[in-house]
Amino acid sequence: MFAGGSRSFSVFPLRVVYLPVGELDAPVSILVSVSKRHFKRAVKRNRMKRRIREAYRVNKQELLNVLAQKQIRLAVAFIYLSDDLVAFSVIEERMKTALARIAEKILTIEKEEVVETVATAEAIAMGAEETQSVQEP
Repeated sequence: MFAGGSRSFSVFPLRVVYLPVGELDAPVSILVSVSKRHFKRAVKRNRMKRRIREAYRVNKQELLNVLAQKQIRLAVAFIYLSDDLVAFSVIEERMKTALARIAEKILTIEKEEVVETVATAEAIAMGAEETQSVQEP
Protein backbone atom coordinates (compact mmCIF):
# COMPACT_ATOMS: atom_id res chain seq x y z
CA MET A 1 0.00 0.00 0.00
CA PHE A 2 2.79 2.40 0.87
CA ALA A 3 5.15 1.14 -1.85
CA GLY A 4 3.38 3.00 -4.65
CA GLY A 5 0.16 3.64 -6.48
CA SER A 6 -1.66 4.87 -3.40
CA ARG A 7 -3.18 8.28 -2.90
CA SER A 8 -3.08 10.26 0.30
CA PHE A 9 -4.16 13.47 1.97
CA SER A 10 -4.23 14.95 5.47
CA VAL A 11 -7.16 16.10 7.56
CA PHE A 12 -5.36 16.99 10.78
CA PRO A 13 -4.97 15.02 13.05
CA LEU A 14 -5.36 12.21 10.50
CA ARG A 15 -3.39 11.31 7.41
CA VAL A 16 -5.40 9.12 5.06
CA VAL A 17 -3.78 6.79 2.54
CA TYR A 18 -6.02 4.78 0.23
CA LEU A 19 -5.52 2.37 -2.62
CA PRO A 20 -8.04 0.64 -4.88
CA VAL A 21 -7.39 -3.11 -4.66
CA GLY A 22 -8.74 -6.06 -6.56
CA GLU A 23 -8.63 -8.95 -4.13
CA LEU A 24 -10.65 -8.20 -1.00
CA ASP A 25 -13.65 -9.92 0.49
CA ALA A 26 -14.99 -6.72 2.06
CA PRO A 27 -15.55 -3.42 0.22
CA VAL A 28 -13.07 -1.64 2.52
CA SER A 29 -10.12 -2.85 4.54
CA ILE A 30 -8.83 -0.34 7.09
CA LEU A 31 -5.61 0.08 9.02
CA VAL A 32 -5.35 2.39 12.03
CA SER A 33 -1.91 3.53 13.14
CA VAL A 34 -0.92 5.60 16.17
CA SER A 35 2.82 6.06 16.50
CA LYS A 36 4.73 5.09 19.59
CA ARG A 37 6.73 8.27 19.01
CA HIS A 38 3.62 10.33 19.83
CA PHE A 39 2.28 8.23 22.73
CA LYS A 40 4.71 6.15 24.74
CA ARG A 41 1.98 4.45 26.74
CA ALA A 42 0.01 1.70 24.99
CA VAL A 43 -3.13 2.74 26.87
CA LYS A 44 -3.16 6.13 25.13
CA ARG A 45 -2.33 4.65 21.72
CA ASN A 46 -5.13 2.12 22.07
CA ARG A 47 -7.58 4.83 23.18
CA MET A 48 -6.86 6.83 20.01
CA LYS A 49 -7.16 3.73 17.85
CA ARG A 50 -10.56 2.96 19.41
CA ARG A 51 -11.74 6.53 18.78
CA ILE A 52 -10.63 6.42 15.14
CA ARG A 53 -12.22 2.99 14.55
CA GLU A 54 -15.47 4.10 16.16
CA ALA A 55 -15.58 7.31 14.11
CA TYR A 56 -15.06 5.22 10.97
CA ARG A 57 -17.72 2.67 12.00
CA VAL A 58 -20.33 5.36 12.62
CA ASN A 59 -19.67 7.29 9.39
CA LYS A 60 -18.66 4.66 6.81
CA GLN A 61 -22.03 4.22 5.10
CA GLU A 62 -21.61 7.03 2.53
CA LEU A 63 -18.28 5.60 1.40
CA LEU A 64 -19.68 2.05 1.21
CA ASN A 65 -22.56 3.27 -0.98
CA VAL A 66 -20.15 4.94 -3.42
CA LEU A 67 -17.91 1.86 -3.53
CA ALA A 68 -20.90 -0.41 -4.19
CA GLN A 69 -22.07 1.90 -6.97
CA LYS A 70 -18.62 1.95 -8.64
CA GLN A 71 -17.88 -1.72 -7.76
CA ILE A 72 -14.50 -0.81 -6.28
CA ARG A 73 -12.71 -2.22 -3.25
CA LEU A 74 -10.34 -0.09 -1.17
CA ALA A 75 -7.56 -0.46 1.33
CA VAL A 76 -7.51 2.61 3.60
CA ALA A 77 -4.96 3.58 6.27
CA PHE A 78 -5.70 6.19 8.95
CA ILE A 79 -2.48 7.47 10.49
CA TYR A 80 -2.75 9.64 13.60
CA LEU A 81 -0.44 12.67 13.40
CA SER A 82 -1.01 14.72 16.56
CA ASP A 83 1.04 14.58 19.77
CA ASP A 84 -2.06 15.25 21.89
CA LEU A 85 -5.11 13.21 22.75
CA VAL A 86 -7.98 14.67 20.73
CA ALA A 87 -11.65 14.48 21.71
CA PHE A 88 -13.88 12.00 19.92
CA SER A 89 -16.02 14.83 18.51
CA VAL A 90 -12.99 16.26 16.67
CA ILE A 91 -11.94 12.84 15.38
CA GLU A 92 -15.48 12.16 14.18
CA GLU A 93 -15.71 15.51 12.38
CA ARG A 94 -12.39 14.95 10.62
CA MET A 95 -13.35 11.35 9.78
CA LYS A 96 -16.54 12.59 8.10
CA THR A 97 -14.44 15.02 6.06
CA ALA A 98 -11.92 12.32 5.13
CA LEU A 99 -14.54 9.77 4.10
CA ALA A 100 -16.41 12.38 2.05
CA ARG A 101 -13.17 13.32 0.29
CA ILE A 102 -12.41 9.68 -0.51
CA ALA A 103 -15.94 9.18 -1.83
CA GLU A 104 -15.65 12.32 -3.98
CA LYS A 105 -12.35 11.17 -5.46
CA ILE A 106 -13.70 7.67 -6.12
CA LEU A 107 -16.69 9.14 -7.96
CA THR A 108 -14.39 11.14 -10.24
CA ILE A 109 -12.11 8.30 -11.27
CA GLU A 110 -13.05 5.91 -14.02
CA LYS A 111 -13.06 2.13 -13.83
CA GLU A 112 -10.06 1.90 -16.19
CA GLU A 113 -7.97 4.02 -13.81
CA VAL A 114 -8.83 1.65 -10.96
CA VAL A 115 -7.77 -1.36 -13.04
CA GLU A 116 -4.48 0.38 -13.91
CA THR A 117 -3.87 1.30 -10.26
CA VAL A 118 -4.57 -2.26 -9.10
CA ALA A 119 -2.26 -3.66 -11.78
CA THR A 120 0.50 -1.22 -10.78
CA ALA A 121 0.10 -2.05 -7.09
CA GLU A 122 0.20 -5.78 -7.82
CA ALA A 123 3.34 -5.35 -9.96
CA ILE A 124 5.02 -3.41 -7.17
CA ALA A 125 3.99 -6.06 -4.63
CA MET A 126 5.36 -8.83 -6.88
CA GLY A 127 8.63 -6.93 -7.20
CA ALA A 128 8.85 -6.62 -3.42
CA GLU A 129 8.15 -10.35 -2.98
CA GLU A 130 10.86 -11.22 -5.52
CA THR A 131 13.32 -8.95 -3.70
CA GLN A 132 12.52 -10.63 -0.38
CA SER A 133 12.89 -14.14 -1.81
CA VAL A 134 16.26 -13.25 -3.32
CA GLN A 135 17.53 -11.78 -0.05
CA GLU A 136 16.52 -14.75 2.09
CA PRO A 137 19.28 -17.40 2.49
